[in-house]
Amino acid sequence: MLPAGTPAHRRGPVVEAVTNWSLRHRAAAILGWLALVALAWAVGTFAPGTDARSSPAGDAGTGQAVLDRQHTREPFWENVLVQPLSRAAAADLVTTLTTSGAAADIRSQVSADSRSELVTFRITGTGTEIRSSLATATAAVDAVAGRHPDVRLAQAGDLTVSGAVDKSIKEDIGRSEARSLPITVLILLVVFGSLVAAAVPVLLAGTAVFATFGFLSVVDNWIPVNSATSAITLLIGMAVGVDYSLFFLRRVREERAHGVDESIRIAARTSGHVIVVSGLTVLLCVTGLLFTGLDNLQGLTAGTIIVVALAVLAAVTVLPATLSLLGSRVDRGRIPWLGRRSTRSRFWAAVATVVTRRPALWSGLATALLVLLTLPALGMRLQDPAPAESLPRSIPVIDAAVRVQEAFPGLTMPAHVVLWNTRGGPVDTPALRRAIGELTAAVPRPAVVVPVDQALVVRIPLGGTGNDEAASRTLTTLRETLLPQTVGRIDGVGYAVAGRTAEAHDFTTQVLARAPYTFGSILLLAFVLLLVVFRSVAVPVVSILLNLLSAGAAYGVLTLVFQGGFLAPLLGFTPYGGVLGWLPMFLFVLLFGLSTDYHVFILSRIRERRRRGVPARQAIIEGTASSSGVVTSAALIMTGVFSVFLSLAAIEYKMLGLGMAFAILLDATVVRGVLLPAALALFGDRLWRQDTVETLKAPSRTLRLS
Repeated sequence: MLPAGTPAHRRGPVVEAVTNWSLRHRAAAILGWLALVALAWAVGTFAPGTDARSSPAGDAGTGQAVLDRQHTREPFWENVLVQPLSRAAAADLVTTLTTSGAAADIRSQVSADSRSELVTFRITGTGTEIRSSLATATAAVDAVAGRHPDVRLAQAGDLTVSGAVDKSIKEDIGRSEARSLPITVLILLVVFGSLVAAAVPVLLAGTAVFATFGFLSVVDNWIPVNSATSAITLLIGMAVGVDYSLFFLRRVREERAHGVDESIRIAARTSGHVIVVSGLTVLLCVTGLLFTGLDNLQGLTAGTIIVVALAVLAAVTVLPATLSLLGSRVDRGRIPWLGRRSTRSRFWAAVATVVTRRPALWSGLATALLVLLTLPALGMRLQDPAPAESLPRSIPVIDAAVRVQEAFPGLTMPAHVVLWNTRGGPVDTPALRRAIGELTAAVPRPAVVVPVDQALVVRIPLGGTGNDEAASRTLTTLRETLLPQTVGRIDGVGYAVAGRTAEAHDFTTQVLARAPYTFGSILLLAFVLLLVVFRSVAVPVVSILLNLLSAGAAYGVLTLVFQGGFLAPLLGFTPYGGVLGWLPMFLFVLLFGLSTDYHVFILSRIRERRRRGVPARQAIIEGTASSSGVVTSAALIMTGVFSVFLSLAAIEYKMLGLGMAFAILLDATVVRGVLLPAALALFGDRLWRQDTVETLKAPSRTLRLS
């Protein structure tokens, strides 16, 4: 409560000042928010500009940059698998494709087991003609298949596979949008028991996400923003937006006896500060991704920063104004038997009582559980899935790609050796052609030389699955041995290896090289922020250790499920022997930021009671009891939202969904409900001693964060 005699509209910390302004100018706050959302939409819709393109890392990026400078682009190739081996069907296919005019450079080869034949061709035309030529060539393949009903003709190539991936991503985004909203509304109805109270957080989070997409359309002029960024931004925005509103609304309900506006001011002075600190922590942590130097993570960073910043802004401005405007009407549309729970959780009070009696025992047990879950992560292998491994085989093109890969290993993901003249001008010379001949003779599979304006591209199958350890070894041999010994001896010729395998390899290499900078920056920023907020060295140390245990457990479960294949049939995926290259770093960054919401919220409630003179152990019990209920509700919302990813087709989304959902649920229960109160009980008064001293010296600052 406010000190006696203090005007309700007094000037105070920024959050309270902003909230007081919103309460005095409710219409301006609400209309201002709607105007901001409308502005974001208008800017994103009508602002001119072109989408920025991402550049691969390392050597693959060098090769792609050379190709981007050419006036023509590398041609697209398609593969048609003929099974079982049928000379008649293959000959018919070659003839039909030739007469169609949509295919050129038609070649065929027989598999090592003589059971399959592969017909490879280049799509003719340029620009918009390419899509038309692809449709004509596909129709020709279908016609041949109709004339040979006993033979399977399976088409999978550059354009057909990328088209299937793009279509699947769009469908996944649509499913995530359609499924996340009902889950969120249902949980909020259970928490509040009121249609209006449940609708307010959803509307605020939804408008924040909508505005973010508008701003991202402008950001895309300078920073690459891909479809994955949109899907992840949507779910993060809904999760944090609803969480922040939930924290604020629950505190308003607790303080309802003080009147509508005064309960909002108390919520701003307590939960409002927690929201700002939590949001700031997320923003600081996410900036750690910039240390990777990977531009395709810059869009993800920008999207997360914008949506979290808007969610925080909405929680301390338009939410107080809306609640003040609604007053008691916020409980309209009540649903019987729902939302009537006490603000004090009896379950978590009982848990805290038990663990604080024997904190060493429970700290040891909880830590042992988390360490046990972490152990599988010691064998984690970072590896991006090939398109045929990312999507289910129920998609015809993916099934075709898998069959091509099985019959002709490595052919679907060849290395693209880019050759160019370092002095400018054409690179193609007789001497270089002889060197290319030596290079292709040294590889076990047929290679294709393709002119691209003044450069040359040599497509060399790497073997294996195209992205496994065998392919990586071949890639290393190609870069470090074969190329220097052949084309590397030609004066004035530059070379680089691009392609999907090379891009994934170089991406993972750079992620691992920059990981210490990313992790170090996040830990340092989190330590400094929590030190400033709680004025205690022990608090940030404990917080960081708990977050590290949460992240480690999430890594272990990811490795066990997706690399080891545990629960694969249930979750609907086929393990490919690795974990997505960027996921562990992104998971650490996001989890470290989001889990701070719960951590700061619980700690602030405990500190509030300590400042009132409640003994340390009792303060832990009461603070946990009054905060863990809302934390569990918030965690269920985040878990539900991220679990939507498990129902999507791409294995990358499934990994992100399981990693975040499991980590957040574990963090809100075992870590914050058991390990945190046990750890705090071990420290006792020492944890708050410095903070208490400063409070006694400056009593006017009491409850600035609680």
